[in-house]
Amino acid sequence: MGVKVRIPTPLQKLTGNQAEVICGGSTVRDLIEGLEGQYPGLKERIYDEAGKLRRFVNIYVNEEDIRFLEGDGTSVKDGDEVSIVPAIAGG
Repeated sequence: MGVKVRIPTPLQKLTGNQAEVICGGSTVRDLIEGLEGQYPGLKERIYDEAGKLRRFVNIYVNEEDIRFLEGDGTSVKDGDEVSIVPAIAGG
């Protein structure tokens, strides 16, 4: 079954224009590694050079912001839904 990952429009060019993909992993970090294997270049858009989640990328597991859970160490399981959401700034 896997984890359903919602891909934001700016990253869909890396997933063959798919808005949702299925991947496996036990944590968000594992999931992103798995996505990188399927869709090279995705990880560098989500993590910075130091291996930290980029400041302006928000990730939700079942609508819960991982910043308030365990960060990219947050557990995921089959049937979960993960959303990658780029932050929007403006004024």
